[in-house]
Amino acid sequence: MNRPILTVPVQKVDGDSSAPVQDLLAVEEPLEIRLGQKPVSITMRTPGHDFELAAGFLFTEGILHDAAEIREIHWSPPHANGNPRQLGNSVTVELNPGVEVDLDRLERHFYTSSSCGVCGKASIEAIQMQGCPVLPRNAPLVETTVIHHLPETLRREQPVFERTGGLHAAALFDPQGKLQLLREDVGRHNAVDKLIGAEMLAGRTPLSGRLLLVSGRASFELVQKTLMAGIPILAAVGAPSSLAVETAQRFNMTLLGFVRDGRFNIYSGASRIQ
Repeated sequence: MNRPILTVPVQKVDGDSSAPVQDLLAVEEPLEIRLGQKPVSITMRTPGHDFELAAGFLFTEGILHDAAEIREIHWSPPHANGNPRQLGNSVTVELNPGVEVDLDRLERHFYTSSSCGVCGKASIEAIQMQGCPVLPRNAPLVETTVIHHLPETLRREQPVFERTGGLHAAALFDPQGKLQLLREDVGRHNAVDKLIGAEMLAGRTPLSGRLLLVSGRASFELVQKTLMAGIPILAAVGAPSSLAVETAQRFNMTLLGFVRDGRFNIYSGASRIQ
């Protein structure tokens, strides 16, 4: 199993002096996700919870709908004459007999990247076509004091970030602010996929009674993944994008930004915050 942390020698400069020290880095390596014999994605991730990442990715992209469709998840065997580093960096998801999937959906999903030029309206309509769960109206109800304490809980429970300072986190809470699950990764979308994948594999989706906190900004992609999991409240330590706000408003999601230092902004769904 690949390790999430790597120790490297560095030269530390402090003012006019320098000294050799050991530094801790968050590991970033590629993970190939295969559906049966077909490769469907390669993502740069921090090793750990890779089976959850594969399941969560396929679930939040609308390829899979629940854990019952999956027969097993296993490490892919190395390709003939392939790179030995592939071992531990490729995961295969095997489906149960009779399960049919729409792999063309992944190819149609190219425009969700914030760097491309396709309009936001098409991206939002794509979510609607994927059939995301209908969020409960005005539920769950969460008090502002609970929201204020979420970042502190998140940071306290981030083991790899505490040692490296280089990871994003996604944390699932109940309406009383009790931490249910946390996942870390160099990619914010991977951290969310790992968390949602774990809940999907455990048979707990949709997550209609939970709220999600992410350590960075709230992009359209994170709103989409949160919607696919049926989570009504997404809170971010950083800022949301314009398309994230528009999407949250369209689907009646509560979206909070700048959740830190005892304050936050409500961009959508204020009725769930007491």
